[in-house]
Amino acid sequence: MRKLCVIPGDGIGQEVVPVAVEVLEKLLANLQIVEAEAGWGCFQLHGVSVPESTLATMRECGAGLFGAVSSPSYQVTGYRSAILTLRQRLALNVNLRPVRSWPVVSPKTAVDLLILRENSEGLYSGREHWEAEGVAIAERVISAAASERLAMRAAEVARARQASRITLVHKANVLPLTCGLFRDRCRAVLEAAGLGALVDERLVDVAALQLVERPEDFDLIVTSNLFGDILSDLACHWSGGLGLAPSLNWGEGIALAEPVHGSAPDIAGTGRANPLAAILSVALLLRHRWGEESAAQRLEAAVEAFLRDAGRVDFGTQTTVTIASGVLAAL
Repeated sequence: MRKLCVIPGDGIGQEVVPVAVEVLEKLLANLQIVEAEAGWGCFQLHGVSVPESTLATMRECGAGLFGAVSSPSYQVTGYRSAILTLRQRLALNVNLRPVRSWPVVSPKTAVDLLILRENSEGLYSGREHWEAEGVAIAERVISAAASERLAMRAAEVARARQASRITLVHKANVLPLTCGLFRDRCRAVLEAAGLGALVDERLVDVAALQLVERPEDFDLIVTSNLFGDILSDLACHWSGGLGLAPSLNWGEGIALAEPVHGSAPDIAGTGRANPLAAILSVALLLRHRWGEESAAQRLEAAVEAFLRDAGRVDFGTQTTVTIASGVLAAL
């Protein structure tokens, strides 16, 4: 029996997660759902964004689906982003973000790339302090161990997808210690895995330009935390935007699927939330955590069929229920 820890979180997470769960239940027999709390709303109620009970449930299940978090853009005493807490406390060290062309909604065909991003450190390590009045410092943490873990996962994914190219993205010309360490350790692991002939490099600014100009040239991109966060949001334009942007937070024996779109408080409760990113995140869980490749392909084929048959879909007015019904019907 598969167990899934379901964490709706804030805003539209409460609306899109149930749809993704319904889709998953149609694909997997004997799926056990365990509900848990996390997010800004949880912090306001309990004084903590991720209760210890939620972490325990995730560890017990080994798989989870997280909806969204509404983190404030100002410092709140005692608050730490729920998703960053989940990533770091559960050692979800790799973030996987696919970008592919979909019928109707994608502005370009033939895009099929995957961004693997280090998920636990970098500028998201939470090490900020005041150096003096009016001067704030954020420390960028890059370790050999985290870089090597990412590269080992990249080697695994590259073999599974029969990658033709692995692009290391960094800024070692400006940050020779941190980015240099990242690049060198990743390259060493990939070369040891027999994949050295596939490896090339791009400075992050050049990679950004080329993702805009010719995204179809990329296959597997491997990069650090902040760079990966920015590049994956940029690249998802080619798949139809954040409403179709799935992700997987991936550790050893544990994974947390997460749509990238955020809590979208401006449309929460209106019935207009697009559940496709959550649905496609479930496909990543099926493929990479549970090894259910045929089920993952079936789910992605259902999304493709829905988009193709729906014609010119206006996700600004299309309702959550209509999209959910369309994908379920295609299944």
